[in-house]
Amino acid sequence: MASPQPRIGVVTFPGSLDDRDMLWALAALDAEAVPVWHAEEQLPDLDAVVLPGGFSYGDYLRCGAIARLSPVMNAVAAFAADGGLVLGVCNGFQILCEAGLLPGALRANESLTYVCRDVRLTVERTDTPFTARCGPGQTLVMPVKHGEGCYIRPDHLPQEQVVLRYGEPVNGSVDDIAGVVNEHRNVMGLMPHPEHAVDPLLGSADGAFVLASLVDSARSRALAIA
Repeated sequence: MASPQPRIGVVTFPGSLDDRDMLWALAALDAEAVPVWHAEEQLPDLDAVVLPGGFSYGDYLRCGAIARLSPVMNAVAAFAADGGLVLGVCNGFQILCEAGLLPGALRANESLTYVCRDVRLTVERTDTPFTARCGPGQTLVMPVKHGEGCYIRPDHLPQEQVVLRYGEPVNGSVDDIAGVVNEHRNVMGLMPHPEHAVDPLLGSADGAFVLASLVDSARSRALAIA
């Protein structure tokens, strides 16, 4: 029997910019990418959920602070609590932190300037659904584009929850943390944009390591449930 295409939802909030890019990237990696509107109170039948980058609600108050109150976030939280795979990219990472689905917080870059460029990342953990295609210590190159990407970790964040670190100065994040997972490793947030690095024509295809890992894991989840 042929492996099914996993259904991966991409949530659009008012102000999302990278939802279509994420839909394209997931489809290019053999997923069935499903648009999800922020006002939906229930998720469709999905194997994973992605919160994309952008400026939800214009980043008023704090980045992600208003989006976390969207009706869909109750469904996302329930999906995650049931073991569902959830990935937040940039603004999606901020929303997950504001919603309490990931530890820590994101604040203004140390430079107080907007950062938009390719950066080097080091893979700290490969035993997550989002990095299974990576090698230990592997260097990935992906773009960042954010003004509030400085990650502040909780005082007692276990090292096991740090998945990616910046390989160069970027935004002042504590311990150069670029991506983390929750305690159960089924929810991940990262500031770099893997969806903008899946085609060599864009300068790097390293983002496919992350997104293809998610597609693989979502496919395994779909087969296990079937």
